[in-house]
Amino acid sequence: MTASSPRVAQLGVGYWGKNLARNFSEIGALAAVMELDPALAQTASSTLGVPAISFEDALADPSIDAISVATRAETHFQFARRAIEAGKHVFVEKPLVLDLAEADTLIAIAAAADRVLMVGHLLRYHPKFAHMLDIIRSGEYGPLQYVYSDRLSLGKIRTEENVLWSFAPHDISMILALTGEEPSIVTAQGSAMVDPAIEDWSTVQLAFPSGVKGEIRTSWLHYAKVQKIVAICRDASIVFEDSAAEWDRKLAVHPYAVAVENGIPVPKRGETLYPATDFAEPLKLECAHFVSCIAQGNAPLTDAAEGKAVLRVLQAAEAAMKTAG
Repeated sequence: MTASSPRVAQLGVGYWGKNLARNFSEIGALAAVMELDPALAQTASSTLGVPAISFEDALADPSIDAISVATRAETHFQFARRAIEAGKHVFVEKPLVLDLAEADTLIAIAAAADRVLMVGHLLRYHPKFAHMLDIIRSGEYGPLQYVYSDRLSLGKIRTEENVLWSFAPHDISMILALTGEEPSIVTAQGSAMVDPAIEDWSTVQLAFPSGVKGEIRTSWLHYAKVQKIVAICRDASIVFEDSAAEWDRKLAVHPYAVAVENGIPVPKRGETLYPATDFAEPLKLECAHFVSCIAQGNAPLTDAAEGKAVLRVLQAAEAAMKTAG
């Protein structure tokens, strides 16, 4: 980054915000940090070598071009709106907001102010997923027919949002990219085992106008960490498994063919392929993309319209889950 590159102030440097701050710092774009917890603010300020300031000071500082928001989801709207109205570009960690009307408001004011508004759907920037998307769009293995994802772990159990809102946005974003369309039917089920008011397991089924079907399973009460998305095409299963330990094994293509022998369908496996992809940290790519969009006046890959599309699916799934259908 050059001295004239956009400068970003990071709002929230806790569980995830500290990672955003680190990456903005590493690309030379971090101007300041903002955090209500004085200890977190001081740690981030000392570690990254930038001042800890108030949100009001950031809005009033003309040298700060953008605000990155990593706070509780229910606060995203108010912070993003105030930042845009102050003339700042805005990055918002997923989900964009919790209400479609709020999304429409942010989209409208960002467009009127000619400000970049980007949503943090991290895995859209993962080189392995980008390669997966290229393979499917090429049609090399025939049309996409079915896609499913697992995002499971025995990890941090949230108390402010259920597992659907916490885990599923990533997978919804990826599935919408793979299919190139929004679902016409959304059904869902969930179960609340730790806190009766917060689902810690969910499954979502999607049906698309093209005929493609999809499924998303999420849980934070699973014995092992599983993060994968599987695309079933006519001639191969293509798997992006981010939980795989080795970079070279995070993307796999499993070719197959189904022959009819004596009137009986017989599947024949091909040799598994591991497409080569250069290593890059997805979060750094995401942060750099935001800064680049500001500098060049481009729309982000995960802009507010994409964030709204994900939100529509989340709201439909939430409604279905609450009514067991």
